[in-house]
Amino acid sequence: MGKWIKVAETADLPPGGAMAVQIGEEKIALFNVDGNYYAIGDTCTHVGGPLSEGDVDGKVVTCPLHGATFDITSGRVLGPPAESGVTSYRVQIEGSEIRVETPS
Repeated sequence: MGKWIKVAETADLPPGGAMAVQIGEEKIALFNVDGNYYAIGDTCTHVGGPLSEGDVDGKVVTCPLHGATFDITSGRVLGPPAESGVTSYRVQIEGSEIRVETPS
């Protein structure tokens, strides 16, 4: 079972917003899609672009470097040039805290 880490406050991430957080060595992109919070690896698997800085359309984020697309809810790659997805993390809201589960 993983460990839950507070990474932000809900006020820091309005609907439609994205932000990067760091847990240890992991860079994680947080997204608020219509009041639902998601966390995936922030580093595009193509050449390392920051997904937290990409355009968000619904539940899809586009890497700002070369246009690879990823499913915000699962980290699954949806379109090239990336060939593999990114890690998806469980998110929980406790009061106003956004928490991400990391591997123990």
